[in-house]
This record gives sequence, structure tokens and C-alpha cells, in this order.
Amino acid sequence: MRRACPCFLLFVLPGLVSCVGDEAPVKSSGHMAAHADHETTTIGQRLADLAAANPGRSGFAIIRYGRPALAARVALADLAEHSLDVQYYIWEADATGRILAERLVRAADRGVRVRILVDDINLSGRDARVASLDAHPNIEIRIFNPFGSRRFRALDFAFDLARVNHRMHNKMMIMDNALTLVGGRNVGAHYFQADSQSNFRDLDIVGAGSIVRDTAAVFDRFWDGSWSVPVAQLVKKSFGREQLVAAVADIRRQIEADDYPFPLEIDTAELLDDLGNIFDNLVWAPGQVVWEDPTSIYEGVKSGRMNEALLERLETLESELLIESAYFVPRESGVAVVRSLAERGTRVRVLTNSLVANDVLAAHAGYSKYRKPLLEAGAELYELRPYPGPVDQKIVSAKSKSGLHTKAIVFDRKDVFIGSFNLDPRSSMINTEAGLYVESPALARQVVDYMDEGVSPHNAFRVLLDDNEALRWVIEVAGAHVEYDRDPNSSWYQRWLAGAIRSLPIEDQL
Repeated sequence: MRRACPCFLLFVLPGLVSCVGDEAPVKSSGHMAAHADHETTTIGQRLADLAAANPGRSGFAIIRYGRPALAARVALADLAEHSLDVQYYIWEADATGRILAERLVRAADRGVRVRILVDDINLSGRDARVASLDAHPNIEIRIFNPFGSRRFRALDFAFDLARVNHRMHNKMMIMDNALTLVGGRNVGAHYFQADSQSNFRDLDIVGAGSIVRDTAAVFDRFWDGSWSVPVAQLVKKSFGREQLVAAVADIRRQIEADDYPFPLEIDTAELLDDLGNIFDNLVWAPGQVVWEDPTSIYEGVKSGRMNEALLERLETLESELLIESAYFVPRESGVAVVRSLAERGTRVRVLTNSLVANDVLAAHAGYSKYRKPLLEAGAELYELRPYPGPVDQKIVSAKSKSGLHTKAIVFDRKDVFIGSFNLDPRSSMINTEAGLYVESPALARQVVDYMDEGVSPHNAFRVLLDDNEALRWVIEVAGAHVEYDRDPNSSWYQRWLAGAIRSLPIEDQL
């Protein structure tokens, strides 16, 4: 299974532990709400003053690149005074995953209550490590929709597919109920421009003000449900202080040996030193959390909250729709919506992955059958180039392949959506998703600048139809116009395999 892709537009378009005591206190059970007194913290008070000057609005900023995105997460952990709520679909056991885990342990050592909710999709073989960290008296870890068989997951896919096929694709971090960070990035080196082989173009949005409490309420909804199971209930033995201390010591040894390519302490210190400027430049605007209720995991039918909210906005669209979606499978109904928009004079521009840039071949197979219909319907279509790509100039290895992981939409250059939601059937029908919708031309301009960078000839192929209605991929190289008559940089085997997958009746799972 691939990452749970988001699809609000699919229906919009279609339808570690030095100071742990010997006696760890027993953790409380039952409901645990987000930290209520957000104005009592240092950052909370500072942001409360700004919010008071902007009644009815929340403050927002975007994080374009991966290196500062990791520094931002580390800074949230370092700044926390009361609580950290962390929710992710994927948490890789790599350098960046260890760095963030160790920073959360440091926060817990200071007395911060840390709640971690992670999907079970990539935790195979890691129960003991996770349960060891959960043994910290100030850390509680829950697993979303866990597999019944901890060793043989294929059994669940064979006998319990209707349940385990639904995954939690959300990505968010909430500090002291005063700041939130939401977006497309999971926790892993290739989301933070730190992988020598492959890195993603992605986008986060930071929120302050009332939007944080709304986001925290969503986290609490996921946390308190029966679909989120304490990891201690999934392991066969008890984990205590001995296992915790050993796990943290091991993580710290690994961090020392890791080859994280950037000066993290300097990056974080610079960010913290610049907090005043960052807060002063927040865009204050009306915003809301758009999310899918996890009850669909057991009821089998999604509520369609995200689809309805985005469809409502699409119906009032006036002139332009800009889409950046890593996994884009519009289906026939999506093509029909593009055609309808184009007929009333609305521009529709889409950036998604090219064949070689896409990390999920099945997703590309599902998308590729709609390229020609989308162009005929009037869409402008761009595909991210794997080389040189938009992140290669900003990472340690210029040989790293680029891929697209962003999920963002700009409506009429007036309002934006940024979150976990791809435009495909899996996000729309199967997985839970969450993102922030903000009504702000000022923030929209920032996101448009980011999107324009993505579709520049240096970073993307323009997909067109020639005079014979055949697909062509166009770029500029050293000022020269270059065209391809097949998926650029791809091998015959990649094209054949994508075609074979395209013929399978699995589109509703993509």
C-alpha cells in the first residue's frame, strides 16, 4: 500500500531519557484534551496579543523547503512548555525520524506532555522501540487502526481488508495549543531534503490563533476514538524504565553516527532567534480546518466533509484554479468538471508527478489515462521533472532525484488549501485527511509564487497535444526548446509496467 492519498478535489473535480525517575507514574486513561490554557505559556501569550489585534482571524505562514521544515518541528519541540500533540501517517526510522523522536523525549524530560498518534502502515517490526518510548511517564503513543497480526500483516489484508485498507493520512503538530503545523510532509529524510537519493517538493502551513484550537479539537477526535489504540496494548510484554533508557541511549548513539547533512542546531537557533520577525509577518485571515472524521474506518462510508467544503468553493470559482497534487487521478467526473470550468472561461492549471518522478507507479498509471482528456477539456498540465528538479539546488547531493509530494490548491488567487489531501480516489474515499483552508489574497500570492516555481521550465515538463493529437512533453534546455514524444527519462519497462497497471480494475484504490 502507498501513502494514503488525499482527494478533496477528486470529488471537487469529480465528484530518550536522562532525567526519568526510578518510579514512573501511571499514565492516565480515558479522554485527554489538548492543553487548555494556551495563553499561560511564553509563546502563547505573545501570540494571544497578536490575535487580539486581529479579531476573528488566525495567523498563517508557509514553509516551502524541507530543511527549514525539520528545523521548525524541532523548534516546536524545544519551545513547548506544556504539551506537544503529534500526528503522522509515516514516521521513518532514519536520521530525521530519530532526531524528532529524541527532541520529543527532551521535551518530555522537561515535563511536557507528549501525545503521538501514528498510522500503523509503516511500523512493521518496530513495536518494541515504540513501546519503549511510550514507557516515558510523559509520553503516550497510540497507533491508528492497527493491524491485528503484528508479524503477518498479509493475514489482515486477506481477512480484514475492509478495515485495514482505511489509513490515517493526516500530518500535524500542535505545540501548547498555541501553534500548529499542518501540511503534506511526513517524518523522513526525503521530506526534509536530507536524502542523498530522492527528495520531495512539499509544503507546510503554520497556524496561530483560534485555528490552533480547532486543529487541536481534530487531534483530540482522532486520539479519543476506538480506532486509536495505545501501543502498550499491542505488545505482549511490559516496557518500563529499563527499556526506555536503553532505547533513548541507542537513538542518541545512532544520531551521532547519522549523516544528517545540515547543521541542525544552527538552523534551529537561527529560526528561534528570528521568531519575532516570523510572528510579525504572519498573515492574519479567516481560516478553518478541513478534515475527514475517522468514524468512516469502522462505518465503511466517509462523510465527505472535505469534498463538500471544496465543492462548495469550486462552484463559486470565477477565473482560476491552480492545483499542485502529488497523486492526481481525476477520473471521468473530474475531467467533466475541468471541461465545465474551461467552458465558462476559468483557467485550470495542474502540476503533478511525471512518470520517473512519481514514487508510486500505480498512481501514475491511474493518472496517465486522463492526460489527453484533461488537455482536450482545456486544462494546462505540467509534470515535475525528476532531474534537475526543484530541490536539487538546496540539498547536499545534486544527484538526488526529485519528486512531488505537495497537496495545495489556490482558488482565484484569493484563498488556499494546504494539507494532506491528494486529488485521487484513495484520499477521497478511503483514507482520513486534514488541511487548512485560508481566505487570504496575501497568503494566496505566497502560495502562487511557490507553485509558479514548480511549473517553471527548469522544474517541470509542459504536457501538450501536437497537431496530430499526440502527447508531447516540452521543456527549455539552455534556452533551447526541447520536446519528447514519450514519458521523459523513462525506460521502456517503466512505460510498459505503467500500462499494465493501468489496465487493471483498481482505479478506486489509487
